[in-house]
Parts: sequence; C-alpha cells; structure tokens
Amino acid sequence: MPRPLPTLHARHVPLAEPAAQRATLHALGLPRRFEDHLASAGLAPLRPSRIEVLQVNVGRVCNQTCRHCHVDAGPDRREQMSRETMQHCLDALAKSDIPTVDITGGAPEMNPHFRWFVTEVRALGRHVMDRCNLTILETPSHRDLPRFFAEHRVEVVCSLPHYMASQTDRQRGDGVFEDSVRALQRLNAEGYGDGASGLRLVLVANPVGAFTIADQKGMESEFRRVLKARYGVSFDALYCLANMPIARYLEWLVESNNLRAYLDALVQAFNPAAAAGAMCRNTLSVGWDGALYDCDFNQMLDMPVASTAPRHIRDFDLASLTARSIETDLHCYGCTAGAGSSCGGATT
Repeated sequence: MPRPLPTLHARHVPLAEPAAQRATLHALGLPRRFEDHLASAGLAPLRPSRIEVLQVNVGRVCNQTCRHCHVDAGPDRREQMSRETMQHCLDALAKSDIPTVDITGGAPEMNPHFRWFVTEVRALGRHVMDRCNLTILETPSHRDLPRFFAEHRVEVVCSLPHYMASQTDRQRGDGVFEDSVRALQRLNAEGYGDGASGLRLVLVANPVGAFTIADQKGMESEFRRVLKARYGVSFDALYCLANMPIARYLEWLVESNNLRAYLDALVQAFNPAAAAGAMCRNTLSVGWDGALYDCDFNQMLDMPVASTAPRHIRDFDLASLTARSIETDLHCYGCTAGAGSSCGGATT
C-alpha cells in the first residue's frame, strides 16, 4: 500500500479548523436553517430519547488517510485517549445501564490501551462494537485481532465503500480493497458473518463522489451476492452512511465545485422521520480527551454538549445528559436526508 497522504492538520490548511468548516457551510447562504426544519417537524429542540450507546473515540491516529474522513485521521495525528480517560468511561458505564459501547477512531485498534479497554467493558457485561477499517488487521502487530475479537464477542463494523476494487481504492487508497478482502476472509475464518456463531460482522459503505446514499436494502443484496461469489466473503448486514460535509470530504467538495449542489440535495431530501431517529438521540459521544458531544460529527466540529449538561466523561450524570437539548447545525442535514444516515445505517 502506498504511503498515505498528509491530513488537513499536517498540511496546516484553513479547513483543518472546525470553525473554518462551519463558516464554509454557512457561507453558502442556504435558504433555511436546520433548526427551522426541526421546528416544522415538531422536533425542536431536538432531545435524547434514551442513551443506549456510549460511542468512544479513542484517538485520531490511523494507518490510512481516506479522502472522505470526517475525523481527518491519519498516521501523522497524535491524539490518543489515555488509560485514565478510558477508566472514566468505565466508571460512567458502571453507574448506568448503557448497554453498548461503540469504539471508534482513527483506527481505534492503534490505541495502546485498546485491548485492555475492550476486556474491561466486556467484564461489565456490555456489548462492544469496534469500528474497523479492515486494513489494520493486515498489519503485523494487529494480525491476531480477529481471534481477540472472537474471544471477546466483539461486533466488528467494517468500512468497505464498494464491492468493486476501483471504487474502494478511489476513496481509501490503492490496494485497500485487496487488503480489506483478506481481512474479511480471516474474520470469516473465526466464525464472523456465518449467521450462526453470534459473531456479528457489519459492512459500512459510503458513496464514492458527491452522491447521497442509495437504497440500503438493495445495496446489501448486491454486496452480499458479489462478495460471496467472487471472494467467498459473508457478512451479517450492510450500513449505508452519507458522507458528512466536514473535514476532508468538505475539502473535496469545495475543490471539485460540488459543495452547493451536495448541500442542496441534502436539504431537499430532509426527512422528519429520519430526524426523529437520528443517532444523537440515543448516543453519547466521548472525545479522545474525555469531552462529551452529541455525536462524532459534532465532536469533529468542536460542538460540545449543551452547557446544562456535564461536558467531560469524569463528570458523567445520566439524568442531566438525558435531559439536555442536542446541538445542531447545517452538517446535520447529512443524517436526515432520505432514509437517514447514522452509525447504524439508515434510520427509517
């Protein structure tokens, strides 16, 4: 695999700053605010339903530099969650009934405390999801992870933009598809995706280009047919996620003159049902430094939870966090267009 490109952060470009990203979206002069759409749907202010997922971003270090990455993750990033902050997350879980911990990054597996954290979360009886880019499993220090995942019953949620090598490599880099297929085959060898072991394997597809997401069920059927026939790969489900107009995907939209058309398409496809089922309503996001956010996208735009709630995981209080209002802005159209988009795929 070729050397990954530098991140926005490493290139010191203006869009590396969250404030510049938000300003770029607001400069479009869209005719209607996201909050106005929520109000028309009777959803303003947007509030949590119940916190069912603690999504923990353990760092921005990654072995890849994907063109659509909303985290601006890469090998040149240094932000990583400490073991102390992970312990704060465990303490929060111990005094709550949150059933699921969704571990993300970067490549979360590159955090030196990743395996310890997974083991401790499982010891609390919580379900663990790992957001895996697949190619990390092909690196020498991580090749044993499929067995580790199986032993701890970790749900593996894997990025695979397309079942065609050219489409995946276009978004993630040359050679990524080939490495990804090998990693999927090794996960299958551990029992993942066989429909009987209970070892859940989920693929995540992002559109390649300035497109909104297609029909998730139809894409899942096509992925399942092609991957099985060509590579013998099985999986349990496919999630389709919209590309968020922030960070590196925002840079690409600007440079390709697609930003206005893409945002217009998202706005026109606003779906009240998708907004009602948005992931921020049942998810609490924890940054690598322990700061709290309504979702991983707000985290990357430096939009913490409302000031009425605790803003750090060490101060976790379930009641006040459940009662908070959710912070929104123009990027939220990405989660509410059409059938909706969340870390769990379509929401309607």
